[in-house]
Amino acid sequence: AMIVKARLITGVVLFVFVLGHLINHALGVHSLAAMEAGREWFTAAWRNPIGATAFAGSLLIHLLLAGWALYARRSLKMSVGEAFQLVLGFSIPIFLALHFAGTAGAHRIFGTNDTYAFVLLAQWKFADYGVILQTGGMTAAWVHGCIGVYFWLRLKPYFPDIKQLLFGLAIVIPVASWIGFYAGGKEALALYEDPEWRRAMLAEAQPPDANGVRQIYDLALLFQIIIGSLIASALAGRGVRSSLERRRGTYLLRYPNERTVRNAKGTSILEASRLNGIPHASVCGGRGRCSTCRVRILEGHDNLAEPSADELRVLKRVGAPPKVRLACQALPSGDISVVPLLPPNATARDAKRRNPDMSGQEKEIAILFADLRSFTQFSEQKLPYDVVFVLNRYFAHMGEAVELAGGHLDKFIGDGVMALFGANTHGDSGARAALTAAKHMSQKLSVLNTQLGEELNEPLRIGIGIHSGPAIIGEMGYGTAFGLTAIGDSVNTASRLEAMTKEFGAQLVFSEDVASKAGLDVSGLTQKTAAIRGRGEPISIYVCENAEKLSLHS
Repeated sequence: AMIVKARLITGVVLFVFVLGHLINHALGVHSLAAMEAGREWFTAAWRNPIGATAFAGSLLIHLLLAGWALYARRSLKMSVGEAFQLVLGFSIPIFLALHFAGTAGAHRIFGTNDTYAFVLLAQWKFADYGVILQTGGMTAAWVHGCIGVYFWLRLKPYFPDIKQLLFGLAIVIPVASWIGFYAGGKEALALYEDPEWRRAMLAEAQPPDANGVRQIYDLALLFQIIIGSLIASALAGRGVRSSLERRRGTYLLRYPNERTVRNAKGTSILEASRLNGIPHASVCGGRGRCSTCRVRILEGHDNLAEPSADELRVLKRVGAPPKVRLACQALPSGDISVVPLLPPNATARDAKRRNPDMSGQEKEIAILFADLRSFTQFSEQKLPYDVVFVLNRYFAHMGEAVELAGGHLDKFIGDGVMALFGANTHGDSGARAALTAAKHMSQKLSVLNTQLGEELNEPLRIGIGIHSGPAIIGEMGYGTAFGLTAIGDSVNTASRLEAMTKEFGAQLVFSEDVASKAGLDVSGLTQKTAAIRGRGEPISIYVCENAEKLSLHS
């Protein structure tokens, strides 16, 4: 946790430094004098004891943490964004070593006044590849910082609201900066042709002599060697650690579908997945922040140390049930069996706090099934475009009816609809909401038949079945077909009641349980007893020819 916080704090400090530098460059669009005026404010902020210490300390700590991050990885397999950020991070000091040595270094060692005119002339006229190095370094620094900000903020609830603004700034700022850098350089080159201006500029800048210039190049080279040594040390350390860990023993990790892999002790579950090419969700890159890598421990729970306070905080945030751990934080000391809880393509949205119902529990709910009657014959007589058009209009109206009643639209099955009511409340209110939805569906179907009068040979007809009872609800599925649904005898019963609407020639059939929990006045409705396949005893049901006329007053 301390490493994560240190990386974030130092990264923010460096990003603010880079942001200020780019904005200062952008002033060149106006004039070289504007750039110099901005530089006075910039150096006042960063060349005082506090600012200089904050920058130098952040740079040193951030570089060391980057080396540690490279060393700590068990696998170099990572997302494109992570790889891009890592490579750019190490390339920044290599690109900008000469710039740092020739500005801040020259100022401290030789007392040089590194004005914009002096630095721009050095880059555009005298330094080998000065413009290329400056452009490459600032681009790398900006992109690296933007990726870091994205990784930091994308899990925040307010990020979707500011995402477009941040993306626009991420494009506009570096473009404006480079244009200002170009315009300022051209102005400096033009002024350099004036001997009096040139003498005044050199007198003000007090540049180092030839020997001093060689020292600046040597200092830049030393800085680059240090960075290269840091990278080499991290890679060499990985090899040494791997050798030592193999001596400590291994553990077996079992996934669903009987897949088993062997890993060195000290390797987290997420790292084991990456090392063995097993797709595993990890939006935050294994930093213990997003929760998308979480797994359920089936066997071997005793072979895991207790979760840290930070891991518990993340698990609590998403309402994780017992025996669920973050794969990036769980380090097995013995054999273990797990099931990943999110698909490999999980996104930042999946890291948001979830309702406890999402994780799987038994609850009293009401289930509604609805199905179009004789739609197969209709589809055989129409062009595919017409069929899709009518179905989409139908689904839109039925979906609105469900949402208007406070239900959860579970899925569309062919030309059928499944909806859940009471998943976030209780069974009694769910039953009444389901009947309300049935009434709305009937009303909206009448409206739809009027709207599509010229398209239909006969009006669309619907059959609706509703039952209330215990069901297991939770997020189920795989990949994109993943969402809140319900299973159990109550679901099957509701489906059977929907099928009975054909037998009774009615629009709605619902169970006595629904009527009782909803407090419905059933006078005027036909009551029957029906045998439900899969149930031992028949149930009492009510038949309603037209759900639109259903009376829901208590």
